[in-house]
Amino acid sequence: MIGIRNPHKMILRLMALLVIASACNVAATPRTVHFESADHKTNLVGYMWEPTGPGPHPAVVLLHGRAGPYSSLANGVYSAETLSKRHKEWGEFWAARNYVALLVDSFGPRGYPAGFTKGSYDERPPEVSEQTVRPLDAYGALQYLRKQSGILKDRIGMQGWSNGGMTVLVTMSDQSPGLPLPSGGAGFRAAIAEYPGCGMDAIKGDYHAYAPMLLMIAGDDEEVSPKRCEEFAKRARADGNDLKVIVYPGAAHNFDDPSKSKQSVPANHQATEDAMRQADGFFQAHLLK
Repeated sequence: MIGIRNPHKMILRLMALLVIASACNVAATPRTVHFESADHKTNLVGYMWEPTGPGPHPAVVLLHGRAGPYSSLANGVYSAETLSKRHKEWGEFWAARNYVALLVDSFGPRGYPAGFTKGSYDERPPEVSEQTVRPLDAYGALQYLRKQSGILKDRIGMQGWSNGGMTVLVTMSDQSPGLPLPSGGAGFRAAIAEYPGCGMDAIKGDYHAYAPMLLMIAGDDEEVSPKRCEEFAKRARADGNDLKVIVYPGAAHNFDDPSKSKQSVPANHQATEDAMRQADGFFQAHLLK
């Protein structure tokens, strides 16, 4: 028999190996799935990250921004292998925390897989509208997840970035397209919107969200107005909405893009780290309790 000279050191090493093995068990390439939008005419494609542990699990619907879900280097190949780094990182982030994460491609099935360029908002076709169309995609994803085994059907949240964050704000309104749900069930249990535009007609005037929301604003956002979002948040909170607001001073639009160019800016890096902590804590509070 070979004796162990330093059992404490051996235990620490084994623990480290278990952590590494657990991280490796989260699939880097998500599973591709298909489901119908609540518009009842569009067959959507989605990408699903799944935990390795036994279920049932809570779930998160992920909504991409105006550039779509794929990398700018996709070169015409739009698949699970060419998703952008940010979407991969967040999908793996949630799966590592025992959530099922479903990223919805709203643009590809409608003929715009490469998304849209910066500053093109007024030129985008109505069939990809975040006010009238994309909320129906979100509810289609919700209905799809509720039909899957191993998912806690009343513990499903939503997270969106930029144009996807705008979709979140509309979707969570009690006046959203797609409500009431055909199944008669409730909608999303909670939602996170990162650096959305807040000037859409659908959220002007009286706004009432049916579930708690977390709004993250980039203080130095160069694509949308952070001031307008702060004004929206102030009005929404005054109207009694359960809305937590975080403003990241100095952070730019897409601050949580994991690219070196974005993360080399200290304000973006700090905002990213805090956003992940806040998102984790928010869904723990609302999807796990």
